[in-house]
Amino acid sequence: MELDITLIIILLVTGFGAGMIDAIAGGGGLITLPVLLSTGMSPVEALATNKLQGSFGTLAASAYFVRKKLVHLSQMKLMISCTFVGAILGTLIVQQLDTSLLASIMPLLLVLIALYFMFSKRIGDEDRDRKVSNAVFAFVFTFAIGFYDGFFGPGTGTFFAVAFISLLGFSMARATAHTKVLNFTSNIASLIFFAIGGNIIWVAGFIMAAGQLLGGQLGARMVVSKGVSLIRPLIVVVTLAMSAKLLFDQYQQGGPLVGQLLSWFG
Repeated sequence: MELDITLIIILLVTGFGAGMIDAIAGGGGLITLPVLLSTGMSPVEALATNKLQGSFGTLAASAYFVRKKLVHLSQMKLMISCTFVGAILGTLIVQQLDTSLLASIMPLLLVLIALYFMFSKRIGDEDRDRKVSNAVFAFVFTFAIGFYDGFFGPGTGTFFAVAFISLLGFSMARATAHTKVLNFTSNIASLIFFAIGGNIIWVAGFIMAAGQLLGGQLGARMVVSKGVSLIRPLIVVVTLAMSAKLLFDQYQQGGPLVGQLLSWFG
C-alpha cells in the first residue's frame, strides 16, 4: 500500500485516539478497523494489522499500570498463561468453525453487560470480597475469555473487567489495569499466528502503533486519576456501540437476530 503524509497522519491520530479509549474502556477496534479497511486492506489484513497496532496500546497501558503498582505481574503468571493458551486455541479453532451463531447472540449479551455496569453496586473505587480463588479464576475464566478473543473478539476487555469485578471483587481501576495485561496477552497470541500467515501490513501497523503507545499511556493515566467516574460511563457507551455495530453488520448480511428484531418492532 502507498503511504502519503495524509494517510500517515490519519493512522497516527487514529492509533492515538483508539489507544486512549482502549486503555480506559476497551473497544478501540471500533475506531481502528474501519480506518484500516478504508486503506484498501483485505479484511484479514486489517484484522492482522489491527492486532499488531493494538498490542502496542495494551503494552503501553499495562506498563503504566505496573509502574503504578495497580498490577503485580508475579501474581498474574497463571492468569497470563491460561489466557495465552486459550487465545491460541481460539485462533486455531475459529479457522474450522462458523462464528455466525456467536455473532447473533453477542449484541444482546453486550447490552446486558452495559446494564450491569450501569446498575451494579459492586462497581466502585474500593475492592470487595472475592467469590473464587485465583486458580479457579485463571483456569476457568481467563482461559475461556482468552479463547473467546482468539475465536471472535468483540467485547473481550469488557468480559475481563466484569470477571475481575464480579468474581475477584476488584475495584474499577484495578480491574481495568489487570484487563489490559490479559488483553495484551491474548493480542500477542493471535498476532503470532497472523504473522506466520503473512497477513500483517507491517508499515501501517507500526505507524499506528506509535499513536497507540502515546494514547495508551494517556488513557492509563486517566484511569488512575479519575477512577470509576470516568471508566464506568465510558464502558457503557463503548459496549453499546459494539452491540450496535454487530447488529448493523448482521443487518447488512441478513442475520437471523436482526430479522427477528425487525419482525417484533415492525
